[in-house]
Amino acid sequence: MRNLPPPDSDSSPLGLEEWIGIIIAVITIGAILIGVLGQRQKGLNLQQWIGSLTSEPTTEAPEEPKVTSPIAEEIPTRETLSSAPLATDSASPSPAVAAAPESIDEDEAFPEIARAVPLAPIVSAPTTETETPTETAEIPTETPEATPTPTPTETPDAAVKFTDVPDDYWASPYITALVQRDIMSGFPEDNTFKPNSSITRAEFAALLRSAFEQQATLEIPNFKDVSSDFWAWSAIQETSKTNFLRGYPNNTFQPKQPIPKVQVLVALASGLGLEANQSPQQVLQTYQDSNQIPEYAREKVSAATEAGIVVNYPNTESLNPTQDATRAEVAAMVYQALVEAGKADAVTSEYVVNP
Repeated sequence: MRNLPPPDSDSSPLGLEEWIGIIIAVITIGAILIGVLGQRQKGLNLQQWIGSLTSEPTTEAPEEPKVTSPIAEEIPTRETLSSAPLATDSASPSPAVAAAPESIDEDEAFPEIARAVPLAPIVSAPTTETETPTETAEIPTETPEATPTPTPTETPDAAVKFTDVPDDYWASPYITALVQRDIMSGFPEDNTFKPNSSITRAEFAALLRSAFEQQATLEIPNFKDVSSDFWAWSAIQETSKTNFLRGYPNNTFQPKQPIPKVQVLVALASGLGLEANQSPQQVLQTYQDSNQIPEYAREKVSAATEAGIVVNYPNTESLNPTQDATRAEVAAMVYQALVEAGKADAVTSEYVVNP
């Protein structure tokens, strides 16, 4: 029997391999504890801690400042992943952050240990500036249409061809012309013109205002027998200021009085400013009844005769100055005055007096 030396009391019963296993187990347990504590105490990086045990310490580069965009999504970090609240199926979100469980799966809690964390896509911020269109919309310009030259509108035949004015009536051309110009009119109730009826001084004033546009040269008259509410008041005022018609010495106008033929001729000659070129006595010899012409009217009647305004029917040598002028005679003499004023074309008539 062989004698063995007694065992050394200071020697360890564990071998080298057992000690290495114990150290690795301690490190592993410590890593797990550190990971759990790191989830609670944010900021401890398990991967960096484990790497520090197996690699040489390196000098950390200064952290570059993060540039954040108000539009781009934030890149998730380990801290935000570990501190983010867990999604639940609850319909109403809770403002509080869910507490971390006591035990957590390392692969689920720290997926960056096994794989890289995918970066959130950078969303370019949409521009808020309003782009100014480079092309300006052209404003269509309308070409003004050529304004047609207005032509006198003729009165329908029914209004011109009065039942008492046949085509061969001596004053028919004059009546038709004045009706077409809206200077005179007929009587619509029976479609007549009444050519042989007389015309009052008020009616003649209204006719003159429609036919002529003369400048006022006299003061406004104030006839005591013409009130401002009289239908022809404005016409009487206007024709008196333009020297066509004058009142009587007693400051009356006598608007309802029929106007005699001599007053028609004096009014036309005065309003147009006609003057006699020859001696009135010589010109008035044309009329057989020249002695019936009032003294105040002789010069103006002579001027009207020289201008071709006088129209005598049926005898050119008979003036009949004091007789009431008929509507046909007034139409003929007013039209001839328009011819003299250059506002109408001459009408051929055998009853126009040529001295």
